[in-house]
Amino acid sequence: MDVRHYLSVWIEKQEWQRAARDYGLAMVLYQVLLENLDIQHSRFVQEESFLQQHNIRRHKQTFQRYQDEPCALASAILWFLEKEKEILDSADLDEKVQLLHVEQEAMETTCHQELERKMAGLRNDVQCLEHAIVCLEEQQDEFDFKYQTHKMEAVTDEAQKNERMKMFQLLINRLNECRKSTLGDLTKLLDRAEHLINLLVGKELVDWQRRQQKSCIGAPDNVCLDQLEKWFTCVAVCLFQVQEFFNKLQELVEKMSYENDPVKAQKPALQKRADALLKDLLKSSFVVETQPSMPQGKGPLVLRTNVQFSVKTRLLVKFPELNHSMKVNVSMSREAPQIKGYRRFNVLGTASKDLNMAESHSGGMVADFRHLSLREQKSGGSGKGINDISLSVTEELHIICFNTVFELKGFSVELQASSLPVVIISNSSQQQSAWASILWFNMLSLDPKDVMFFANVPAAPWPQFGEMLSWQFLSATKRGLDDDQRNMIAHKLFGKQQNYDICKVTWSKFTKENGQDTFWLWFDGILVMVKSYLENLWREGLIMGFVSKGKEKFLLRKKKRGTFLLRFSESVVGGITFSWVEIDSNGEPDIKTVQPFTKVDLCQIPFHEIIRNFQILEAENIPENPLLFLYPDTPKDEAFGQWYTEKSGDDNPYMKYIKTKLVFVSKENTLEARSPMSCDMTQGEGLEPMNGPCGEAAEQEDESHLLQSQLDPFQDPMLSSSLGPYDEDLLLYFENPCITNSDFIQPDSGTNDFVLSGFNLLSA
Repeated sequence: MDVRHYLSVWIEKQEWQRAARDYGLAMVLYQVLLENLDIQHSRFVQEESFLQQHNIRRHKQTFQRYQDEPCALASAILWFLEKEKEILDSADLDEKVQLLHVEQEAMETTCHQELERKMAGLRNDVQCLEHAIVCLEEQQDEFDFKYQTHKMEAVTDEAQKNERMKMFQLLINRLNECRKSTLGDLTKLLDRAEHLINLLVGKELVDWQRRQQKSCIGAPDNVCLDQLEKWFTCVAVCLFQVQEFFNKLQELVEKMSYENDPVKAQKPALQKRADALLKDLLKSSFVVETQPSMPQGKGPLVLRTNVQFSVKTRLLVKFPELNHSMKVNVSMSREAPQIKGYRRFNVLGTASKDLNMAESHSGGMVADFRHLSLREQKSGGSGKGINDISLSVTEELHIICFNTVFELKGFSVELQASSLPVVIISNSSQQQSAWASILWFNMLSLDPKDVMFFANVPAAPWPQFGEMLSWQFLSATKRGLDDDQRNMIAHKLFGKQQNYDICKVTWSKFTKENGQDTFWLWFDGILVMVKSYLENLWREGLIMGFVSKGKEKFLLRKKKRGTFLLRFSESVVGGITFSWVEIDSNGEPDIKTVQPFTKVDLCQIPFHEIIRNFQILEAENIPENPLLFLYPDTPKDEAFGQWYTEKSGDDNPYMKYIKTKLVFVSKENTLEARSPMSCDMTQGEGLEPMNGPCGEAAEQEDESHLLQSQLDPFQDPMLSSSLGPYDEDLLLYFENPCITNSDFIQPDSGTNDFVLSGFNLLSA
């Protein structure tokens, strides 16, 4: 049982059925078995495992009894393996079915474990073949020695001479069979190597490339190359050993050959096949580990002319003797697509570097380019394509190429790697649109070299698109979007639908429709605001964020007084607001909403301090903060208290802002207006799909005409004209008259909720 346990991988990979009939193979396996026992014994010596040392020595002595009968040992091992298989096959079917129902991650782990077993099998095959060639050489030397001795003895007795010739014929027949067996083993080894190369290049590497594409746009995918490097190196080492086997066979053939020699007949084709496999493996092993990116860019793959960027390449076949011996050159792709006005660029900076192990944390063979830049060619850099296709600058895709030469042990092959398509801009104002192109390409394209992608850009299925949006928040704040938030965004894009999974978002709807108010500008404005000012609150799940006005009313209407939630503005780019529950004179819930806060406010005072210090001053009463419970029922200070400033009162560093902007005054039946200061009002909010109002938003739009101003003849221009005669109206105290128009934003339109609309200056 000990031998079965410690040598299980090796035992299960051998051809015991064939060895039971083939003396030569049985002898090779017998010798390898004893060697493996010696290796295992050495491990136990290092671990000071005395009992295991004793057991392994005892097992080796048992196996040594089969020295003259290796086929019998092979038969015994085969019998035990067949019995094991019968036991496993008799297991309950229910257990087998249960084992099949595993998670995707577990399935990937199982696949990798199976790949590891196949790698171990390849290494064992190489080890067995090495021993087989040693045995072949010994048999040939034995024949050569006996034959040369026979020639020197000059035997004259015909009977004795005939007897010796029969012996030589027997030896040559055995040698011929051994050569055939060795070539057969070589063929099987190459079959196994080809299968592994197909798995590595056709599946594992392709999967990694797709994961890298998604990670470039925020997906939390694992893009570490260490495991792939281990597998690529293992196969490459084995194939280089196969090259040595061919060299050894050539030596043996040169020493002795005969008519119908199988080595002479089969070796050239086998060697050609081995060379082709090694070449394919090496060509696929040169990759771009870290895609081009600028230090202060919005994301990778967006480059700006005359601004430095970095990129890293890696060779997945790791041979320490190649350290600093392979030079990598970088250039732009010379294959220009048929696009009208397509620009061309030159790479500036240190455009040549050595592959080395010093610049990699894991010791991989990398060339890390850190100070490259691009310059547009002024002449001959653009042309008119035969299809007359024209793209915008931010839809134009370019590829950066890397070239090197692999040379080792007389084997030479040129290698090339290429980056994912990059968008090259000349002005920082183009960065937002360029990043949208990178998102769209890497979300949808399965061809990493398709520079014509935007000539016929596909639409994105909503599940894939919604996941991409979630990745933006996940990568920026470590918290993505939940299902409710995604559904609100889907409603904004498509209106009310039974099933959003069948909906698709076009490239035009994402970045071009609605003029300057595109969906992408709205979404990215929120993302920038959250990353810059609200990251902690978002990460803790305190901001509901993407919730429609109608859904907000539905959630709050049954909650107790003072319950509030935080949501992003649907009409103000980069705005956040909060709504809370009040109880009117009839005992009915009244939902009130404050105007959105933007970076103008948030750069002066943290949002949690706004929530902490927000106050309403009712007539003849002290100021009161109406925000008591964060939806659904978390006390405000419990939710936000960990971020409050320790100082209070006049020592609070935000007191100036608090006094001037966070105290509202309520006066019964009227809104007092005393400031002559005017303010431009912008369009308010309301849940509207990008293609027009629908659902509840459309219904609310019909109600908007009911909200008419009924103030006294003096109408302050700072007050919203959409306010009606509420029992309690709010007015903001300002102690600082230095107010700019950017401080005032019209609240959401299309609803009959109470809104804090006008900011008014009262004289002291």
